[in-house]
Amino acid sequence: MTDAWNRCWSRTGSLRRIWMLWVCGVGLCVAGFPEVASSQVPRIQGQGAAASAMSNAFSAQADDPSALHYNPAGMTQLQGVQLMAGALASGGSTNFTSLTGVTARGDRNGSAAWPPPGHTYITANLKSLGVTALGDLVIGVGLTVPFGSMTRWPNDGSFRSATTFSTLPLMDIKPTLAYKVTENLSLGLGADIYTFSNLVGEGQVERHAIPAAGVKTELNGKDTAAGFNASLLYTALRNADGKPLANIGIVYRSQATLHLSGELLRNGAKVSDANATLVLPQVITGAIAIWPIRTKEREWKLEMDVDYVGWKSVRNLDVTLGNGTTIAQPQNWKSTYAVMIGSEYKWLALESLPHWEVALRAGYTNQQNQMPNLTFDPGIPSWDLHIVGGGVGLLCKEEGSFLGLMRCGDLGFGSLKPKAIGLDLSLQAGLYEDRTVLGNRNPTVDGTYQTTLYLGNASIRMVY
Repeated sequence: MTDAWNRCWSRTGSLRRIWMLWVCGVGLCVAGFPEVASSQVPRIQGQGAAASAMSNAFSAQADDPSALHYNPAGMTQLQGVQLMAGALASGGSTNFTSLTGVTARGDRNGSAAWPPPGHTYITANLKSLGVTALGDLVIGVGLTVPFGSMTRWPNDGSFRSATTFSTLPLMDIKPTLAYKVTENLSLGLGADIYTFSNLVGEGQVERHAIPAAGVKTELNGKDTAAGFNASLLYTALRNADGKPLANIGIVYRSQATLHLSGELLRNGAKVSDANATLVLPQVITGAIAIWPIRTKEREWKLEMDVDYVGWKSVRNLDVTLGNGTTIAQPQNWKSTYAVMIGSEYKWLALESLPHWEVALRAGYTNQQNQMPNLTFDPGIPSWDLHIVGGGVGLLCKEEGSFLGLMRCGDLGFGSLKPKAIGLDLSLQAGLYEDRTVLGNRNPTVDGTYQTTLYLGNASIRMVY
């Protein structure tokens, strides 16, 4: 540890130094946390295994309960009551080489992040359930973990003064409505309620660092904030059976502001109360899907989605201490675009598997980085990213046979028998381009970063 660091550890200087490091680091993690599921680094975009397999090019298809996330207007395509639940397991690492040749390795607390990001959705089409007075109205609610879990760097690493551990167990509760205005146009409207829960991790954002020998700092905070989303799905062309051949989807997600309230700890003892205001950015998605083949026997879909994320709203991350002192910190992030391309080929009438549907999926995403060198943080791998992946989907209808032992329609509980049961699986690799950081406000962060992340996603779907 340098003499300069030791001089910083006066009562006032140490407190100010910790907070300056945090604003460069933990504040950015609250604004977003990395996972390979994301086509929006650091936002986790993968909130359904079928969509993830197509690199999240799904907003113009949106025909399973994950429409709650990708395009709520698509819920009008769902009949009856439908449930979906799943989780993502992520692994991988970042290798760092400093300008002087010192190396370090960061990972997701081993080989996989824990707790894993997950998703749960339930939708109900009121008209198909016999409630006709409200027209073609579908209601739904979702629960997702949109920003991942943790990153860990060695306590004796070259930038232990910047970060050794960060976690953000933030949840998004999504009450949502969708209405079919005409046969070809549906609209969606919903809320995004962001909150922390003690059921996941510590129930707060945390960041650890070691700014001086024998000193371990922790900053934490939590809050609940709300935003909204609005969407549409327009079918421009249908086949003779009335199924879409060309869809257009548009989704707007508003920004939300978290007023974090927490503590600064030094070696486990409270030093000060702390407050910070952090913005989750607005997101605009445009999507188009076409089906070159769509018959009663098979379907082939191609889709392209473009996401705009307004990271430029992260202009500064001011921190207020318990004594009223405010530390101003400019960030100057830039807004980014992500391009997602996905395809799905589905067999609807296989002789070898009667009453089953089988789908193969693949996709590619290109994502820009949003952080300048000055405010780059090792806890957030923010540099240009390529994601490739694929997956499979299986849907067993009511009359289908499960392993030749029983009908899929008999797999329910008591009188609650499903009309169909589905399983979707996906695998993805996030290939980050190498990034060399120069001129960071914390010189120990300067160096070259090489990151590869992997993600597996699984979803189970029930149709009633």
